[in-house]
Amino acid sequence: MDLLFQRWVKYLLPKGSSQPEDPHQARSQAVMLAMQHYNSSGITASFPLSNFTMVQKAGAEAVVNNSTSSRINPTSAGLTMTLGILFNVVALVILAKAYNRFRRRSKATFLLFASSLVATDLAGHVINGALVLRRYSIRTGSTDASSLKGDHADPDAFCLFLGGCMVFFGLCPLFLGSAMAAERCLGVTRPLLHARLVTTARTKMALTLIWLLALSVALLPFFNLGAYTYQYPGTWCFIRVVEGTKATDLAFVILFSGLAISSLASAFVCNTISGITLVRARLKKSSCSQRRSARSHDTEMVVQLVGIMVTSCICWSPLLVFGLMSATRSYSGSLSNDKDTYRRLMMTGVRMATCNQILDPWVYILLRRAILRKIYRITKKQASLKGSTLRSIRWDARSFQNSKKNCSNKS
Repeated sequence: MDLLFQRWVKYLLPKGSSQPEDPHQARSQAVMLAMQHYNSSGITASFPLSNFTMVQKAGAEAVVNNSTSSRINPTSAGLTMTLGILFNVVALVILAKAYNRFRRRSKATFLLFASSLVATDLAGHVINGALVLRRYSIRTGSTDASSLKGDHADPDAFCLFLGGCMVFFGLCPLFLGSAMAAERCLGVTRPLLHARLVTTARTKMALTLIWLLALSVALLPFFNLGAYTYQYPGTWCFIRVVEGTKATDLAFVILFSGLAISSLASAFVCNTISGITLVRARLKKSSCSQRRSARSHDTEMVVQLVGIMVTSCICWSPLLVFGLMSATRSYSGSLSNDKDTYRRLMMTGVRMATCNQILDPWVYILLRRAILRKIYRITKKQASLKGSTLRSIRWDARSFQNSKKNCSNKS
């Protein structure tokens, strides 16, 4: 072993240098020379601390590379955008045809609101989807890990615009759903007052005010009330709720979530009142055919509103709740250990909120009176077939029993 160390020292020492004769000195010098050799060649020496550092660096690089490669695939975003555009266009065509048919009836106001809702969802899919796909393309072509995440402290103009669009196109459908529920509640409970107050011009003015209100909320960060920042995994922007949350950010999140939850609550109250009124009118069984037709239209519209409300509650509640929770904990400083969890929760919440813009047109397409009648007829036909089958089976059993009794009596 001592001979091996002496040969190693002889190999590592420069030419002309003297070798130590003491075996212990040879071992010590061999170790020192080996460390110098490995350090000069850029390789970390194989000691416990160096091993831990090297593994840490390699693990961090592997995590970055794996996370980047797993998140730069824009297939899901492109598919969601395409489906949303397709469904909203179909619903918009159906609504346009229905609006031309019912232009002079009370349903025209509802159809105008519904068309505005679908058009807003369509614009949100096109604008937000294009911006997110643009961000995906930037991430795909970039090799710098810091540029993939974005600057949380100082977001660029792209992030500010995308964050504003997310807030604007998020609030507009909720405001419109609440306005539609209030309009139908007034039409069902006070039809004469509705006919006198609600006109096409006032409906268009209400739509303009709704869009301006959502736009004013979305522009608040430009006046230093809250801020937009890149969100996990760096492909979308929203209110700053996870990292570096300030008092203005917390106030902005509370305002955004409060307006959204208030819209859902008001829609729930109005739809409940409308539903109870229609059930009472149904129980009275009015003989007037014209009034019965009007009630049928009201029932169709209220059913659609309930579908829109339920869809909005399911799709938007996670993002609103997770946003409030993460902003509150981040502002209080208790989110340091759960940042990754809340980042993923926010990502799940925004995906579910995006599904709302896909499902809204389907609510109107499937819950129309013609479709509901077909479903009712098919269900009734299936039920009658099952009933007739059961009756025939019972009749066969009874006839068999009667024939058996007759045979026993004859014998």
